Amino acid sequence: MSEALDSLLDLLDLEQIERDIFRGMSRSAVVPRVFGGQVAAQALVAAGRTVPADRTAHSLHSYFLRMGDPGAPIVYSVDRIRDGGSFTTRRVVAVQHGQPIFHLSASFQTFEEGLEHQAAMPAAPDPETLPTAAEMLPRYADRFVDPSVMDRLLEARAAVDLRYVDAPPFATAGDPREPRSQVWFRTNGKLADDPLLHVCMATYVSDMTLLDSVLLAHGRGGWTVGDVVGASLDHAMWFHRPFRADEWLLYDQESPSASGGRGLGQARIYTQDGRLAITVIQEGLIRTPRG
Repeated sequence: MSEALDSLLDLLDLEQIERDIFRGMSRSAVVPRVFGGQVAAQALVAAGRTVPADRTAHSLHSYFLRMGDPGAPIVYSVDRIRDGGSFTTRRVVAVQHGQPIFHLSASFQTFEEGLEHQAAMPAAPDPETLPTAAEMLPRYADRFVDPSVMDRLLEARAAVDLRYVDAPPFATAGDPREPRSQVWFRTNGKLADDPLLHVCMATYVSDMTLLDSVLLAHGRGGWTVGDVVGASLDHAMWFHRPFRADEWLLYDQESPSASGGRGLGQARIYTQDGRLAITVIQEGLIRTPRG
């Protein structure tokens, strides 16, 4: 296991300070605020620790309310909404400096057999043929508004091997493209067999690139090149089938709409053998700089 992955796992291993109350810390982020995927993953950890082990997460719905302070601890308060015969529902509020910064509702279910069908996995190249972040990012270092951006990106993604199928938005700024994006990802090391850990790790990664397709549609490079500013507004995920986050997952993303200063991204995450594991939808605030 890489040192970076070990550090991320420590970050997700919340401290329990009271029944249904947990505390987490933050790691340095690429931007001067708490990374949205981190707070979402930590909130899901908090929820999952109040649920019987035989019930796995099947969906989450969340809102980002305020910008998080990476220098302060985050307190996660879990509300046990319902414990039913098959489903368990939890609500989590993340608080910093006395104010809520994030709200999550999650549902967990016992395993049962049912009807089966899924959307087919789209075509994608073998992930092993694609460049790693360490190989790809230096090619575009001259496009970043801040020379330190490349190092911060590499540090932020050191725990996860994330590989773009096509050039990322910052590589083609100024040239609108089809609003679709694909990346392969897996953790940089093996994980324990705990299903909650794999779900939380996928939640963490899901916030890294989902709005890329919005930027591509308008030829925008993103905050790294300074032609947009923005933040995540809400995030929803449905976990359809078991998967491992330490094995290759294809994140197939697209944007059906952008309007009113907001952009919508939707995606499907497939295992390498073609099983649809997760559906993700996120809306983000995306504004062009004024002046």
